[in-house]
Amino acid sequence: MAFLDEAVITAVSGDGGKGCVSFRRERFIPKGGPDGGDGGDGGNIVIRASTRLHTLSDYSSRKHFKSQAGRHGKGQNKTGKNGSDVVIEVPLGTIIYDHDTGEMLADLIQDNQEVTLLPGGKGGKGNSHFATSTNRAPRFAQPGLPGQKKRLRLSLKYLADIGLIGLPNVGKSTLLSRLTMARPRIDRYPFTTIVPNLGVMEFDDQSTLTIADIPGLIEGASEGRGLGHRFLKHIERTRFLLHLIDITYVPADNMLEDFYTLQNELERYNPSLTRKEQMVLINKMDLSSGQRDIKGIKKAMDQMGLASLPISALTGEGLEDLKQILARKILDE
Repeated sequence: MAFLDEAVITAVSGDGGKGCVSFRRERFIPKGGPDGGDGGDGGNIVIRASTRLHTLSDYSSRKHFKSQAGRHGKGQNKTGKNGSDVVIEVPLGTIIYDHDTGEMLADLIQDNQEVTLLPGGKGGKGNSHFATSTNRAPRFAQPGLPGQKKRLRLSLKYLADIGLIGLPNVGKSTLLSRLTMARPRIDRYPFTTIVPNLGVMEFDDQSTLTIADIPGLIEGASEGRGLGHRFLKHIERTRFLLHLIDITYVPADNMLEDFYTLQNELERYNPSLTRKEQMVLINKMDLSSGQRDIKGIKKAMDQMGLASLPISALTGEGLEDLKQILARKILDE
């Protein structure tokens, strides 16, 4: 199934049913009076968050949603049946906007959280409501109120504890596969990962952390280059960032160039991203000749107030230390 984190749909709530004009007709009761029942209410359009879903792919082809109209009232003061609601399920982290005005209507961040976006029209009252001492046989009833119609923009922002960031080929997907049960596609060419991947890291005490691998970040990502401009928004809700750099970076005397490049892109996209707590992982230590200046890199990170850790996502070097650090920093908060 294709990844989709933006979708536009049209939603219409149900019309209210008409009230009924009716008079009581029984033998030996020639003037029984009005007994027209009310119309039923139209069905609502409801949005519900669900952990079952991880993308908005269901809405790549299904674009129109309409709830049922209320039934009309009947004689003998019988109220029409209410129309059925339409429930639209979305992943956690989905924000709903009015597509035409840009107004944010809902932000769904909890499982089974529901919001009634478009109430159905109210059913009209039957003529039994309008009898008075001067008009004992009213021959009118209310029509039902119409439902509402809106174009809605659905925008997904992942709710992950940890965001994995770094330039292409630094080993984010490999690290995600080692820390979680996620199995992203891994290869040796740029942009192997072209959509965000989610994984869940489990600890011995049954606690968990969700990790999102954010793909396609390169210089100019904040301005639309590469793939990253589509996915930078998924970093906004993460609690903690793991920034991977590559120990085999060439030229060796400027290994922090990719770190500064990506930090600049985060700053340009949203300055608050660089203020998130983060840690630098110096990856691919299994390929290091031992001549790289690890101490110099760690010292540079220390001067910026950032913790750093040498690891190898491929061999597992340093990953147990990493899990303990993440547990202390996030789970023990």
